[in-house]
Amino acid sequence: MATSENPGRPPALDSAAFSALYQRLRQATPWGPDDRRGGLNYITPDRVLAAAAEVRLGRTVTLEAPIESQVAADNPEPARDEMTGTGDQADPAGLTFAMDRLTMNVHGNADSHIDALCHVMYQARLYNGVPADTVTPAGATQLSIEVARNGIVGRGVLLDIPSLHDVAWLEPGSHVTADDLTRAEAAQGVRVGEGDLLFVRVGHRERRNAMGPWDSAASRAGLHPTAMEFVAERKVAALGSDSNNDTSPSAAEGVDFPVHVLAINAMGLHLLDWLQFDDLVPICAEAGRWSFCCVIAPLRLVHGTGSPVNPIAIL
Repeated sequence: MATSENPGRPPALDSAAFSALYQRLRQATPWGPDDRRGGLNYITPDRVLAAAAEVRLGRTVTLEAPIESQVAADNPEPARDEMTGTGDQADPAGLTFAMDRLTMNVHGNADSHIDALCHVMYQARLYNGVPADTVTPAGATQLSIEVARNGIVGRGVLLDIPSLHDVAWLEPGSHVTADDLTRAEAAQGVRVGEGDLLFVRVGHRERRNAMGPWDSAASRAGLHPTAMEFVAERKVAALGSDSNNDTSPSAAEGVDFPVHVLAINAMGLHLLDWLQFDDLVPICAEAGRWSFCCVIAPLRLVHGTGSPVNPIAIL
């Protein structure tokens, strides 16, 4: 495949247009003022059972990228996996344990993670109008990742946008539009439905592997803010990408992460950032099926704003 920018760049939104979009999506969110689960409400027991019926091949595939431990242009403060018990400490006459300690920034530009509903503060409010000061120095007292403590299990759908444009990846700065999502559905013979876990591939990992890391905080492919109307109409339960879902530079005047604001703050959607689909795409392509059962199990960081995550697709 060639590599090129996604053709037909949509226009940026001025502040009035973004505000109107934010209000439309917030008002379309059907849960009451006391809700703290957001899109997870779409995942009913019947939908979990239906997701289990997606398993046909008996294969499991990770959607997590390997945790980065080296300083890079997109990861100036990488995770540290420090060995605290090694073989040179082994007791030749008895038992010794190999041990290590992991430290990492949950929200970065390299490692796969899930954003909690407390992650985005917009106009001093969290999702559903919860005051921003409920996120304290001791952690989030509402809307933490603990909301997803029982896991997120549902029907996953992968939409492969570079393949739609016959390229290996979308170049940084390219936008995925609602039209792209609709056309990808048609090309792949799949339809995103209520309660689904939607995964959007832009090819970030393939580009990074081929060309090396770059400052993805400044320039990356992602969803155009208006694509969130597609997500709302389809009543998606959670959204993930191999980018961080947002395009950079931003397509909304005065808002650096408009998709994060719309998805998390307005709609109550957990976002999964910086996933990898390298292992999943060839299996889906070979099987001719782009839907699967998916299990997402965040760590129980009771007051956490997110968590490292290893989503598993079961086909």
